[in-house]
Amino acid sequence: MKDIRFGIDIDGTVTCPTSLLPHINKRFGVNLKLQDIKEYDLTKAFDVDPLQFSQWYKETEELIYQTSPAQQFAKEVLTNWQENYELFYISARGQNVLECTTNWFHEQQIPFDHVELIGTHHKIETAKRFAVDAFFEDKHDNAVGIHEELDIPVFLFDTPYNQDPIPKGVIRVTNWKEADQYVRRLFHSSESIASH
Repeated sequence: MKDIRFGIDIDGTVTCPTSLLPHINKRFGVNLKLQDIKEYDLTKAFDVDPLQFSQWYKETEELIYQTSPAQQFAKEVLTNWQENYELFYISARGQNVLECTTNWFHEQQIPFDHVELIGTHHKIETAKRFAVDAFFEDKHDNAVGIHEELDIPVFLFDTPYNQDPIPKGVIRVTNWKEADQYVRRLFHSSESIASH
């Protein structure tokens, strides 16, 4: 019986934070690198009309999601976690890409117990409804808000666009192996009790 449930963001957390850049560079004739992205809003990084960008994104999102590479170590860590934890992916993607999203998980051989696409970045209510015990995120204000509202550890995957200060319960990690080390320390004791 898995007693611990993790809430996990998809884009920039399970997928590489660079996933969008080749598509943007090709379409808009720019040469953006991850270190150029200082804010979560990508339109701040280059000269583009936000409406035009939004329209392009809607038309291209399935292709972007289908071709997004997984973050380094995500597959092996999440596969190991599957034995002990429930993996609930909670993403700002819309319901229109649910099939494309679950197909990607199958193709990448990354396990999941549930995929919830909420169509908004406001994840607090969903994280609360699913009673997650920890959250994994790359968006700074989400990480802070979820931690403060739910009083659970939130792991913030380090990127150039989430460098604002973080409160004590938000843990900055550089990759999935580092997240795994923290998870072992935080949740190991309750696991060993449960196994007796």
